[in-house]
Amino acid sequence: MRVAVVGGGFAGVEAAMVLARAGVGVDLWEMRPAVRSPAHTGDDLCEIVCSNSFGGDTLASAAGVLKAEMRTLGSVVLETAADCAVPAGSALAVDRGRFATAVTERVEAEPGVRLVRAEADGPPADVTVLATGPLPGEALAGWLEGRVGGFLNFYDAAAPIVVRETVDMSLAYAASRYGRGAPEDYLNCPLDEDEYDAFWRALGEAERTVLRGFEEGAYFESCLPVEVIASRGRDTLRFGPMRPVGLRDPRTGRLPYAVVQLRRDNAAGDLYNLVGFQTGLRWREQKRVFRMIGALREAEFARYGVMHKNAFVCAPRVLGPDTGLVGADGIYATGQMAGVEGYMESAALGLYTGYQVLRRLRGLAPLVPPAQTMLGALVHYLGHADPVDFQPMNANFGLLPAPPAGTRGRAERKAAQARAAIEAIGRYRQALDAGASGIVLESGA
Repeated sequence: MRVAVVGGGFAGVEAAMVLARAGVGVDLWEMRPAVRSPAHTGDDLCEIVCSNSFGGDTLASAAGVLKAEMRTLGSVVLETAADCAVPAGSALAVDRGRFATAVTERVEAEPGVRLVRAEADGPPADVTVLATGPLPGEALAGWLEGRVGGFLNFYDAAAPIVVRETVDMSLAYAASRYGRGAPEDYLNCPLDEDEYDAFWRALGEAERTVLRGFEEGAYFESCLPVEVIASRGRDTLRFGPMRPVGLRDPRTGRLPYAVVQLRRDNAAGDLYNLVGFQTGLRWREQKRVFRMIGALREAEFARYGVMHKNAFVCAPRVLGPDTGLVGADGIYATGQMAGVEGYMESAALGLYTGYQVLRRLRGLAPLVPPAQTMLGALVHYLGHADPVDFQPMNANFGLLPAPPAGTRGRAERKAAQARAAIEAIGRYRQALDAGASGIVLESGA
């Protein structure tokens, strides 16, 4: 039997590679280049359409804990990211072009995977993993909507990218927040109070892209467009993406009133993205408003920010503990369309689904990760969240069980939770490798 995986993004690639490495034949369907989504521009797998940062990469962050778990489970995405990393302090960021090309080459070189460049209008096989991300093709979306009773939606956005040599370095300065990482990891564009006020007003007055079916307020709170943040009050940007804390200007020895950070976007260091500046402004408005930032007055934009609609299913209602669709035997939904948010969360859930499909093919019951793991906590959330107001979830320490009594301080609590997660994911991997059946691992229920 061959398994079909529909979607060549983070979740689809992880699921396909788990199965192929275990000797299962996989047809990986990717509709590009025949059909393009509103957000993609290239043909490679795992194309990054938003930030090139995958978040923190230390155990002090929830994103770092999730990555450590994924490495234990054999993540191809993280193996490839390590080869394509660019400096980003304590975070993991990649050269987006090199990364997508490298992932595609690894998949094409895997004997067990057959890459099908075509649009699927329904499940192509008896066992199919749907991993289209938040932008499924119209035909498949219609099939799935009929099965699950409709999609839930929110709006997501990407930040602009500027050419490094067009940044005015007489006004900008290199520095990482609190000195973490190499100074050249980030460029900082300072604003004084008058400049900030003018910029804030311009954001509020700028013309936005009008999206079909747009519903006011239907944004994902962890990835708000910069103009929406600005609309919530004069100082919301200064306490959000433009906060100057930890970014002292080495030329003056003082913190600026506000700052726009630029993060390296490729290995060559000739492209930088505006950190936290995802936007839905019209392109001509982006050029006009963002050039009000002193160091960007002559900036050349290699890519403007874009906004698009994300679709996801109501996981607590329609997915089983193995991410299988209730009432559709052999059909699975994973990644962002299953209700997680973020590249790493999507990849992690793809890994999980791949292992669950493998267990099915071997006649074994689903095996849910322990509640102490970040992956287990995300899986538990998908199955137990309130379906009435279900929203996608990022990895965060709040999903994990409380640390032992007597653990003091935020840092100590996180460290204890991280240790428990790493120990638990090791046990889980051993159980998977042993083909464990009938073993109950706490799922947080």
